[in-house]
Amino acid sequence: MVERAMLIGITLPGEAPQTTEGLLEELAELVTTLGIAICHRQQLAIRKPQAKFLVGSGQATRLIDEARAHNCDVIVFDNELTPAQQRNWEQSADDKILVIDRQEVILDIFGKRARTREAVLQVELARMEYNMPRLKRAWTHLSRQRGGGAMQRDAGETQLELDQRMVRTRIARLKRELQEVVKHRHLQRKRRMTVPVPTCAIVGYTNAGKSSLLNALTDSAILAEDKLFATLDPTSRRCSLPGGQPLVVTDTVGFVRNLPHRLVDAFKATLEEAVVSNFLIHVLDCNSPDVEAHAATTMAVLKGLGAGEKTILTVFNKIDALDQTHRLDALRMQHPDASFVSALTGEGLPALLERCEAVLQEGIDRLRLLIPHERYDLVARLHREGGVHKEETRDSGTYLIGTVPERILSLVQPYILQAEEL
Repeated sequence: MVERAMLIGITLPGEAPQTTEGLLEELAELVTTLGIAICHRQQLAIRKPQAKFLVGSGQATRLIDEARAHNCDVIVFDNELTPAQQRNWEQSADDKILVIDRQEVILDIFGKRARTREAVLQVELARMEYNMPRLKRAWTHLSRQRGGGAMQRDAGETQLELDQRMVRTRIARLKRELQEVVKHRHLQRKRRMTVPVPTCAIVGYTNAGKSSLLNALTDSAILAEDKLFATLDPTSRRCSLPGGQPLVVTDTVGFVRNLPHRLVDAFKATLEEAVVSNFLIHVLDCNSPDVEAHAATTMAVLKGLGAGEKTILTVFNKIDALDQTHRLDALRMQHPDASFVSALTGEGLPALLERCEAVLQEGIDRLRLLIPHERYDLVARLHREGGVHKEETRDSGTYLIGTVPERILSLVQPYILQAEEL
């Protein structure tokens, strides 16, 4: 187990040093989440990426010396390293210092947080695909076991080939198991659609307060911690909108900048909740100095999933923790259509629920109905699946004003009141 880390952020050509600084700060949070102490940080710029170390050989030697001087047992790069670059760094450090990148840190966090069968499979698949080209690194200690004969195969290479075959077999098996999990999720979704209730998915950057918002909207108690990637599995809960219409709200895994592509692919089944929902709630932490970059990251991932064209309600969370009034005013000016809420205190939540209701009723006219007393089953169904805004009992039946889903419109058609009947 490593205990002391040195973080390195490299500004590549065409990138801004401020971006590197923000990403390095985020990497520090990720590493701290793993329980590793950060003893030293280095931020540097290079003119051209080098094949061997990403940086020049002289810089690599200097950085390794700095890691040794601070008694670090792991160097963590914010930039992605190739398997060959990882091997070169560790060989230069005499294999006494582990060298990893942001991808491996995120994979380790996901591995620790995975709970359900789906999340465990997804994380293991991503880990296997990440490790496959790096197996040679694990077997360099066998490279000296070469036999005397010219035709004799190297012992390390033999074991490497065996390991590669085992990993390929495991990857194929994991993909088959995941297909079954996805199929099961589709069945669950179909079952949910037999009693159709509108759905929305809460999306956003990691640690923006998505789970806390779900708890506040639905009066639930799912895990909500001040940690990165506290939620890895989609969790759905039901809430009632102001007009009485039910809404299923789903929490999803948070995003980070430079999220490994293999994780986006591996979590496709989880993120599909965002694709099939009626609309999205995009949660942002208004206290974060990088809030605009976080918003851009989330939108880019959603676009890649095919959910970029959906109706998206932007919600700035944690306004209770914002000390600077002028910052809140600036955000309101920049995002006039956004909602500003506190999942902790409940401020702004009633207005957000009204916005959710307005989205669902967009393009749907309110109808006036007079339903006979003997058809109270229709009244109950409208409460369950539609939106009832006014209800009163009359001698001839139940008078309702509300929105009627298209799927039950034919059932209530005989009871729609015309203007002259009102």
